[in-house]
Order: sequence, then C-alpha cells, then structure tokens
Amino acid sequence: MRDLKHHQASPDAPTKWMRLRVSLVGLTFIGLLGGMFARAVNLQIHQREKLSGMAQDQYLRELEIPARRGDIFDRRGTPLAQSVDVDSIWVDPSMLNDPKDAAKKLSKVLGVDSKELVERFMKGKRFVWVKRQVTQTEVQKVQALGLPGFGYTKEPRRFYPQRELAAHVIGLVGTDSHGLDGLELSFEDELSGDKARRASVRDAKGRKVLTNGVEDPTSRQGASVSLTVDRHLQYVAEKALLKAVDEAKGVAGMAVVLDPKTGEVLALANAPRFNPNATQGVSADVLRNRALTDAFEPGSTMKAFVVARALDEGLVTPSTSFDCEKGRMPIGRHVINDSHPSGVLDVRGVLQVSSNIGAAKIGQKLGREKLVETYQRFGFSERHGLGLPGEAKGVIPFPKAEIALATQSFGQGLTASPLQVTAAFAALANGGVLMKPYLVSRVVDADGLVLLENKPTEVRRVVSAKTARTVVEMLESVVEKGGTAPKARMDAYRVAGKTGTAQKADPVARGYSDKRFSSFVGMVPAEDPRVVIGIFIDEPKTDVYGGLVAAPAFKEIAEAAMPHLAVPPSRDVPAAEVASTKKKEPAGAAIPEKNPVVAAIERVEAVTELPAEGAVRVPNLTGHSGRAAVKEALTASLEPRLVGSGRVVSQSPAAGTLVDKGARITLELAGHLPSTTR
Repeated sequence: MRDLKHHQASPDAPTKWMRLRVSLVGLTFIGLLGGMFARAVNLQIHQREKLSGMAQDQYLRELEIPARRGDIFDRRGTPLAQSVDVDSIWVDPSMLNDPKDAAKKLSKVLGVDSKELVERFMKGKRFVWVKRQVTQTEVQKVQALGLPGFGYTKEPRRFYPQRELAAHVIGLVGTDSHGLDGLELSFEDELSGDKARRASVRDAKGRKVLTNGVEDPTSRQGASVSLTVDRHLQYVAEKALLKAVDEAKGVAGMAVVLDPKTGEVLALANAPRFNPNATQGVSADVLRNRALTDAFEPGSTMKAFVVARALDEGLVTPSTSFDCEKGRMPIGRHVINDSHPSGVLDVRGVLQVSSNIGAAKIGQKLGREKLVETYQRFGFSERHGLGLPGEAKGVIPFPKAEIALATQSFGQGLTASPLQVTAAFAALANGGVLMKPYLVSRVVDADGLVLLENKPTEVRRVVSAKTARTVVEMLESVVEKGGTAPKARMDAYRVAGKTGTAQKADPVARGYSDKRFSSFVGMVPAEDPRVVIGIFIDEPKTDVYGGLVAAPAFKEIAEAAMPHLAVPPSRDVPAAEVASTKKKEPAGAAIPEKNPVVAAIERVEAVTELPAEGAVRVPNLTGHSGRAAVKEALTASLEPRLVGSGRVVSQSPAAGTLVDKGARITLELAGHLPSTTR
C-alpha cells in the first residue's frame, strides 16, 4: 500500500521543479525589465540634458562671428585704418591620426613652432587655433597637405593703407583685434563693434555650416572715427621732421601743427616712425607718441609767456630796458649766462636775441606767484585731454629760491610736453584766447548715429588781445636779421616765433648734462595766424640751437601749409629779388657769417654754479693722454684713477661737476677716441 502511494506521488515531482524553474526565470526577466526600466528612466529623465548636449556636440557648433572694426579717416575722408577679411586656420585635434606628424608638416608651411602646436593639440578637445590671420597662399599650402579635421574661418584684420603716416596717432591692434595703443586703444569700445554667436552644424567632413545664414555684417560693425588731421600736412610734417632729426643726428623729434582759431590738430608727427602693418621687432621706445607722452624742460620758448604776462600786468612796456650785464649775472652761488653777451636790451630785444638774463629780470618783476599762475593760465601742468593714452601733464614747481625764479623765467626747472608748448603759442596767435586742442572731430556708428562730435572750445582768456598782438609783433623780430631764427623766415609770409635750447637734466649727477632739447615754435602768417607749428629735436649733436636745427623744418612745413590752406601771401616779393637771393645764398644758409647771435656757436651753459669753499669743478679731460690727464687732475686737487691705456675716452664724474677737493675721478682710456662727435 505504501509502495502504491509512493508510486502515485512521483509524477508530481517534475512538475513541481518545473514550476519553480519557471518562476525563477520569470523573476529574473522581471528583474531585468525593472533594471532596464530604471536605466531608461535615468537616461531619459535624470541624464536627459547631459546626453542631449553630448549628442548635439557631435554635429552642432556655436560659431562666433567677429565684428568688423570701424574705420578711421582724416579730415577729408582719406582712410587711415580699415579692416579686411582674412582666413584663420583651426583644427579639431580629435580627428588627427598623428598630431606630432601633423605639427611637423604645419610648421614647415606656416612657419610656426611644431612643439607649441603639439602642446595645443594635446590640450585642446574639439577646437584649436592653428594660425590666425594668414595669407591665401598659406591656406592653399595647408589644404594641399590633405590633413583631416581642419577648418577655415574669416576674421577681420586691421590694415593701415597709409603705412607709417600718423601711425603714432592711430596706434595699432593685436591679433584678437583689440586696440593696443593710440586711438585704437582710446576708442576701443566705439571701434570694436559687437561680436555675434550663431548656431551651426557640422557636415560629414567636419565643416561648419550656418543653419540660419549670415546676417548683414554692417549691423555689427564698429563706429567710424573722423580726425582733424590733414593727410597732406601730416605727410609734410613727418618728412620735414625726419630730415631735421637726421641732419642734427638727434635721438628723436616731434612736430605739432595746430589751427589756433579752433584748436584742431592738423598734424602730430614723431620720429623715428614705424609701420603699424608690420610691428614685429619694433621697440616700445619707437612706438611711443613722444609729442604727447614726453615732458621736457622747454627752455627759451617760455620767455614769450613771461613777457606776455608782464605786459598784461603793466609791469613792463615794449620799450622797458634791462641791463643784461654782458652775459653774466650772479645769483647767490649760481651764475646766469647768455649764449652771447649783451648790454642794455628792451623787451623786444630780450625776445629777439633770447637773453636769459633779460627774461630772469622780467620774471623777478612778475614774482613767484604770478609766474606760476602765468604758466597755468597758458595750459601748463594740466592735460589737454586729446583722447590719446599716456598724455603728459608736466610739472610747474613753485620757485622758492631766487635761482629757481630766474631759471623758470627762461624755461628751465619745469617740464612741458610739445603739445602744451604749441597750444600755448596758439593762444597768443588767437588773440590771447586758449582753445582746447582736439584730434577727433566725429564718431559715427554703423547706423549713422553720431556718438561723439567735438567742436572748437574756448578754455580761457590768458592775456588781452592787445597784449597778444604786441607779443606776436615782437616775435617777428626773432626770424629777422639779428634774431635767433632767421632760417624760419619766409619770403612771401610774415612769420613770428621763438627758439628754445634747453639743457637736459642729468638724474645721476643731479645737475645738467651736455645734452640739449632744441625747439622752434612759430605762427604764420603773423598778422592773422592760420597755423602754429612746433618743432622739437631731442639731443641734437651737429648743432644745438633751436634756430639752427628746428627752424628749417618749421619753414618747410609752413611753405607747404600756406598754399594747401589757400592763405594769400603777406607780402609781394618780386620774382627777380627771390631769384637773386637764391643765387647769392647757398641752400639753408640764411644767417650772415658775422651775425653776432649765431656766429661761432658755443655750448654755453644757461646756469653755472660757483664753487663753494673746499670744492672744485671737474675739468674736461676727454682726449688727453694718460700722463697729461693725471697732471691736470692733480693740478685741480683731484685724485685720478686710470682704467686702460691710451687717451681718455670717458670720465666720471662728468666735466663741470662740483666735487670736494681730493675727490677721486675715474678716467677710462682707450687706444683711440670714438668716431662719434658731440
């Protein structure tokens, strides 16, 4: 019976296990489906944005479309700076099979460093610049390599069609089209325009295709800037200045041409020049706009303002006389010197022969407070706000000591920029009214909206119209026979102006060096000035006086400016007279040989210091043999120290320096003297 029961139950056993196995499989599938559902929920809901972005990254790109930079024009609409579209090359590094091999090939055709390229390829993910703003030839060479992943996009590149012309004024931009200097930097916001970002897709070859097309580039273009600069006068000024610096063997030169009635800057030139289209290797010193950024001790040009204020205050009249003491006037431990001795001079004579002593005595009449106030009235120690970076302010210290009052009366012991000096003379030319100099006339955006417009602006009246007219008439004597600048005289136009020859300060020796800053600022025609022209030569070596090195450049610019501005002649000069004058006088020789003002030019120090008790002045030993130099140094109670052999080529301290008796003087000797003369 038990066997029968056991036999009857056995068929149910396989069914039981089958059900169990089915259940397990079912549970397994349910678990898998649950996992898949959970994964789907995670992907579709929780990671949707991330995965969607990754998918779009395979074919979508955001393309930045740079704006076209605005143009810069001169006063007559001649373009000085423009933007042109050029190709830039980029690559998707992920598509490069062998980055190192690609870098080597690119280095040969593009002239870029292969190691630098490899570093970029390794750091970059999907986009790396290979080289920006390339030529069409370079594009063709890269395309010929047949490398995958390369793309080409148009970028605006700055182009200066006039090359060096007004380069210091316009400035330059970097590779990213951002202004680095000049107007390009000052008006960066107005010129740069607005960059646009547009969606694009990648085709099968990785090329970018805009889905919505390209908008009108003028809608993003930067504003245009129109200047007061006249291209023709700028060219003439740069040409004349380069010639003057070259002939004087100077370090640098600056020229400023202003319209005295409006304050418009017609030309602003610097030497040496540079080409903003190719600035590689150009030093920062050459790029500097010295006419604005550099402040010098201007020298005798400042005498005109001292005389003007003294006349305006009624402290002197044109006929007031001053004893110029035969060229030497002691003030305490110092001596004021004139480059040529004079006796009694009236105010006109003081300006005509540029007497330091006469100017110092007029300054004494004026007094400390009024002297400083005079210079401030004429715009010194304040920036004119021309709109260019780095404009110098200059310094007018209060002259506490008597010697400071004297030296500041003839333009030493204070600093000013070439623009400030020229603008101050423009105030005299404009009947005593100082006008604000300005360089930018209008800024207009792409839609024609005027963003900025400058107009003539009166700053202040500095002297009366009568005084200004009187001073201008006195300054006419400067360019006539017996004056310091006959080389500035013009046959057909009356000229008024003033020379300046200032000693340059030596910051090491805390005194003045043998270097000079020479200048001439003039106005033409003198009876109704249309232009004021300032010429400034830094460290001339052939001659040092402004009437010799700067005045000829003034005349060259003025002779070009008068017909260009349609200014009628001041006087009629018979053709026969002009011809005979040209035959008798060699070119550039407008000074009679026996003219006492400029004959036998000597480097006379404007101010010398009398030795105190126990002090001696270092003699000039340059060129002496070692034996002779030692003998002269010992005679002067100095202890010589020789370095080298031969003749003395340099010495320290410099000649003329006051030192204590027994001080050591180092003399450097060499087998021959340097060929450069000073």
